[in-house]
Amino acid sequence: MASDERAPENRVPVTAALRPAVFLDRDGTINEQMGYINHISRFHLLPGVAAAIKRLNDRHIPVVIVTNQSGLARGYFPPSLLDEVHQKMTALLAEQGAFVDGIYICPHHPEAKREEYRQACQCRKPKPGLLLQAAAELGLDLRQSFLVGDRWSDLKTAIACGATPVLVLTGYGQGDACYIGPTQEVQPSFVGRDLAEAVSWIIEKMEGPRRSSEGEPR
Repeated sequence: MASDERAPENRVPVTAALRPAVFLDRDGTINEQMGYINHISRFHLLPGVAAAIKRLNDRHIPVVIVTNQSGLARGYFPPSLLDEVHQKMTALLAEQGAFVDGIYICPHHPEAKREEYRQACQCRKPKPGLLLQAAAELGLDLRQSFLVGDRWSDLKTAIACGATPVLVLTGYGQGDACYIGPTQEVQPSFVGRDLAEAVSWIIEKMEGPRRSSEGEPR
């Protein structure tokens, strides 16, 4: 498993209070689903994403991206492009006053062309390794956290580590909801049209309906 953020030199003490967080899938949740982002020109933030993340930032709720990037393993693009994409993403968010607290990626695939990525890892969603790593490094309470994504693999990842699963209908979400979801035992706690709607629901669950609407534009 891998992270775009350096692990803190000192881990959070066991006595420190753990914080709930909002974990976000990347492709189809934050940016337009384009298959593999194999060129920087293919990365486009979805409408309303930066504003939604800023609402969480303003409430001091950690926002962490967890994303499978098997395109690295398959040799479709180099690590340098993934770095460039994330630099562009953080810059676009910053233009609207938003930021993420961590970016955790899984570059592995059991059938990878690149040997260093050819493994059956514990971090490829729906396995929970990325969330477990983030929780250990950032001091997060997974059972009080939420995971938002557009695939059933995201929902299964949330359940695997005790987080609340939230589905968005952007990206693959609408198709998954129609054709995959009905056959699955795991179901989302909430289905939002997009990240903005999902974040509104999460804030209400965290703060209650009165507090979550304070200071919001009517």
